[in-house]
Amino acid sequence: MASSELRSVFFGLMIVWVMVVFVGCRSPESYRQEADEVSRSILDETWRSAMGRSEDGFSIEPASDSLRRRLMLDQNLPMRVPASASSSDDRLIKQWPDDTYFDGRAGGENVDVSDVPMFTLIEALQIAASNSRVYQTQKETVFQTALRLDLERNEFRNIWRGVADSILSSNLSAGGETNGVLAQDSLSVSKKFKNGSEFMGLLAVDLAKLLSGSREGSMGIRLETSLSIPLLRGSSRFIVTEPLTQAQRDVVYSIYNFERFKRTFAVGIASDYLSVLQQLDRVDNSVENYKRVVASTRRARRLADAGRLPEIQVDQSVQDELRARNSWISAVQASEQTLDRFKMVIGLPTDARISLDPGEFDVLLNSERYARYLKPRESLVDAEVALADAADAAVHLVPPSIDDAGPMELREADAVLIALMNRLDLRVAVGEIVDAQRGVVVAADNLRADVTLLGSASLGESRSLGSAGQEDAQIRTDRGFYSLLLGIDLPFERTSERNSYRNALIGYEQMVRRFQEAEDAVKFDVRSVLRTLLESRETIKIQAESVRVAQRRVDSTNLFLQAGRAEIRDLLEAQNALNSAQDALTDAVVRYRIGELTLQRDLGVLEVSSDGLWTEFDPNDYDIEGIAAVLEGMRPEGGDQPGIEAIKN
Repeated sequence: MASSELRSVFFGLMIVWVMVVFVGCRSPESYRQEADEVSRSILDETWRSAMGRSEDGFSIEPASDSLRRRLMLDQNLPMRVPASASSSDDRLIKQWPDDTYFDGRAGGENVDVSDVPMFTLIEALQIAASNSRVYQTQKETVFQTALRLDLERNEFRNIWRGVADSILSSNLSAGGETNGVLAQDSLSVSKKFKNGSEFMGLLAVDLAKLLSGSREGSMGIRLETSLSIPLLRGSSRFIVTEPLTQAQRDVVYSIYNFERFKRTFAVGIASDYLSVLQQLDRVDNSVENYKRVVASTRRARRLADAGRLPEIQVDQSVQDELRARNSWISAVQASEQTLDRFKMVIGLPTDARISLDPGEFDVLLNSERYARYLKPRESLVDAEVALADAADAAVHLVPPSIDDAGPMELREADAVLIALMNRLDLRVAVGEIVDAQRGVVVAADNLRADVTLLGSASLGESRSLGSAGQEDAQIRTDRGFYSLLLGIDLPFERTSERNSYRNALIGYEQMVRRFQEAEDAVKFDVRSVLRTLLESRETIKIQAESVRVAQRRVDSTNLFLQAGRAEIRDLLEAQNALNSAQDALTDAVVRYRIGELTLQRDLGVLEVSSDGLWTEFDPNDYDIEGIAAVLEGMRPEGGDQPGIEAIKN
């Protein structure tokens, strides 16, 4: 074969390989990195516009050496497969396409796990943000929403496509042998505009060369363009960009939902953390009660041996000792169960050896905010004196006072206003009403007639092995093919569109009702947690006094028992009452603290960073009058309903 023929044969192949090398040589790693950059850019921009700040440290990449992994390895915990420790330890299949997928990940928490690590509440929040599977899934959901927005944006970008085909054919028919090479290469671009117009351009080059017979060759070239312009249905920018608009709003909603989730998650971690410490406190109380009952049984035994106590009372004490032992064992098992459940919540192995800082509980009980409720109440003493002096006097019930209310115990009206302004899930519900309205507009547009103007132009000629003997083709405007088409599809049949429009209106009404339900739920949440705070505050005072009374009762009953003026049953009942009062006091303090955090969560004002740490709000920082004025402007005109000012007063 002559060198000129070889050049013709390989000329088409060269074009193919150039396109493969320069377009198809990108690695999966580069595509992943590009997707990450695009998503992070979208999220950073949306976070600033939606929340007024950026989310520093937001990343969906797990830590390379997480606390879970270190506990699994350093404490030699059993595991089924290497992935039990982390995804970076997993055994990858040999076809795995991304060699750098695990590179560049940040390290884990700086915690010594050689012994039994002890975590404070703040450390537990950080560990949960880094290790919790639920938290990681929520972050990935936000990230994937940004990817969907990028895909919708891609609909309005210039879309380039390149195709290169090289065909070697041989025809061994009775008429003679015919061999040839055909290279068909094309480059096209398409563009969708936000007014509904669509443009397409195609440049194609054909190289046909016969390798037998006349060995002729020819090049074909053609240029094709088309432009479609809707004039009625689907011609509005509002309609055309609706999927893009919805994708943009979905990113905002995902950020709102994630911010709401962070607050709920942080409060849940704090609640679970304090629940573990509360169970440990109950273990301590059960231990002390068990010791007291054992001591009472021994004392009863000595008194019975001395003939000063009936044997039946000794048996009563022994039965109470058995019950105390059972309560102690149950408390220990309950505390271990609660700790295991907490480890699962924060993403650590349930068999990992960790402990929580009991000092957090001491700080809570000794906090000045609650210490004033633990002091002896003069009013209760005065009430006892008054009762003794006037036993037959009328009973007057004194309702709880707000004079000693905590800083988070806001007025109901003020708390509701703050929640209506700040709750992010309520913002999502408001946005979904607007989304439903846009859906009605789109459905109404689909009822219109289709009127489309379509223009196209085709210049040049194609070549095949059958036309290899022709001259090379040329692009000449005076020999092109041009067409202009006006297409009209009258709306005679719109049954599906009619039903879709009616369903869109129904969907809008459903969204309004869903928002109303969400708004009522917000008010219910706020009012409920305020009631919980008031009840817990009063319970703290009552149980603190109950502990003091129960302790006096135990001490006095001991003396009376020694003097022979009381039975062992009286002492056992007094000891049980003391244990119950101690548990109830602890429970009330925990409930009050969790209630404070829950209120801030339900008001939408508890700020939580990407690493799980919270910043509590100061009620004095909020302009209630300003919020009331803003919400007053949202009220419809007319009606005899009282305004916000009337409600507040």
